[in-house]
Amino acid sequence: MKEWVIETKGLSKRYKGRYAVSNLNLKIEKGDIYGFLGPNGAGKTTTIRMLLGLIKPSNGSVHIFGQPLNKEKLSILRRVGSLVEYPSYYGHLSATDNLEAIRRILGAPAARITEVLDIVGLSKEARRPVKGFSLGMKQRLGIASALLGSPELLLLDEPTNGLDPSGILEIRELIKQMPKQHGITVLISSHLLSEVELTAGTVGIIRQGELVFQDTIAHLHQQAQGSMSLIVSEPEQALATLLQQGIAAKKSGDALLFANIGDHAVARIVKSLVEHDHAIYRVEEMRKSLEELFLQIVGEVKPS
Repeated sequence: MKEWVIETKGLSKRYKGRYAVSNLNLKIEKGDIYGFLGPNGAGKTTTIRMLLGLIKPSNGSVHIFGQPLNKEKLSILRRVGSLVEYPSYYGHLSATDNLEAIRRILGAPAARITEVLDIVGLSKEARRPVKGFSLGMKQRLGIASALLGSPELLLLDEPTNGLDPSGILEIRELIKQMPKQHGITVLISSHLLSEVELTAGTVGIIRQGELVFQDTIAHLHQQAQGSMSLIVSEPEQALATLLQQGIAAKKSGDALLFANIGDHAVARIVKSLVEHDHAIYRVEEMRKSLEELFLQIVGEVKPS
């Protein structure tokens, strides 16, 4: 039986008659990396703030670790780490001293500072003033801050925003190790499908405050399966041959088109046509990219 670390039912937030988040039903499984995707302004940060108890929902409920957030807020949040928007630091202080200030608030053991700096790969920079850090290093320090309390759940809001390619790679690899090496469930929000695709196991897509897709990355790939085109001799007769065998196809000029078809089916079709003396001039796959599918789901492009 699946264990849900986060479960929301009908979660909504309304501002001046307009819903920033509407009827959101999230389900995030223990040990998963959940990619929370959507264009800027779709409601991702508002949702994360509600999950952290920073703003009160207009409607609906939030359960974290199986407990209602509105009744068990303090005990739940002790088990949660977060990085929402850009982390703030004392620039003149070292990474260690910045973490020490947070550690005292959390009541975490002193040895935890060394542990989290090692996790995020900043051990060698521990004594350096933070004002000299790159943006990627500052983001890693922000994640170290979120890990200080040994959380079971980590909420990261656009953690790769503004980073260069090497910084993005650093943060991506860091996030991927969280469930495997530290047993931490991760929710990562982003407006970039390419980033989430490389880290997450499950994805939820939000558009104008509403959840329009929630499933595994594997299922998203299946939806992106394209059509197959076969350029053949005598397309009319070839189509009739296939229809007699119960194989669905459409004719377009000299081509036969097949929707959502696997490799084995293509091989069977080619074999059948060759056996019926049809020449196969070309086999082409017209695959929809995940990026195109994402833009179609969020309504930024029309289906082709």
